[in-house]
Amino acid sequence: MKYLNAFYEFCRPHTVLGTVIGVTSVSLLPVKSVAEISPLFFMGLLKALIPAVCMNIYVVGLNQIYDIEIDKVNKPNLPLASGELNIATGITLVISSLIMSFYMGIKSGSPPLFGALVISFFLGSAYSIDHPLFRWKRHAFLAASCILCVRAILVQFAFYAHMQVCVLQRPLSFTKSVTFATTFMCFFSAVIALFKDIPDVHGDKHFGIQSFSVRLGQKRVFWLCIDLLLTAYSIAILVGSSSSDKYRRIITVVGHGILASVLFVQARRLDIESKSSITSFYMFIWKMFYAEYLLIPFVQ
Repeated sequence: MKYLNAFYEFCRPHTVLGTVIGVTSVSLLPVKSVAEISPLFFMGLLKALIPAVCMNIYVVGLNQIYDIEIDKVNKPNLPLASGELNIATGITLVISSLIMSFYMGIKSGSPPLFGALVISFFLGSAYSIDHPLFRWKRHAFLAASCILCVRAILVQFAFYAHMQVCVLQRPLSFTKSVTFATTFMCFFSAVIALFKDIPDVHGDKHFGIQSFSVRLGQKRVFWLCIDLLLTAYSIAILVGSSSSDKYRRIITVVGHGILASVLFVQARRLDIESKSSITSFYMFIWKMFYAEYLLIPFVQ
């Protein structure tokens, strides 16, 4: 149980859950009727979901391998930083996840899916690997761009195209819901990229990581994140109100209104000086991320 728990923490479960919910939600966007949610649909979903999760584990695991010393300061409870897993085990898990992801991507016969895996592999590697041309996490703009490209663009376009073209066998055409999902997730991915560094200022300063939180200060970055999310929710309410379907309009407008209100109330209560409070709020942001993917299929 000890090793299983260490593996669970090594996979960074909040990111894995984000991948599962995101890919599933986007895969529903091409569906035009309940009849299309068939065994063929679920098989296509699994062909996308499993390699995507494996690639997610590769990316977060690789980051932990190269960040052991930083994590001893910023995230001492992570399994490599705490010593629950040794470096050899971490490398084995990362390589195994990468091989499985690529193997299933090739076997799927889906060019959009395999392309998404290749780009995720490159960006995830460039983000973490300590090499003169890489280690993009040292640079705030490049670090944010990696996360935004994967979470906001690749997930929406690649997995939608996989379901639309390779599973449902229809010509590729991007709908209002896909455009909305991509736009909204650009805001959200930017917030995740910015917010994840707010609790880690001490360690990042020590190891020369020039995050926005190091350069601008925690408070300014925090309220920038809140402003970005409130802007995104305002756009979502406007888009939802333009729907011709009464029930979809109610769900999207009311749903986003509630999320925006909850976000604002929680932000006002936060103690920006408390690392535990900031970390807890970061996990709250991920819950808002999950909730958004539950609403996206209603945008038509």
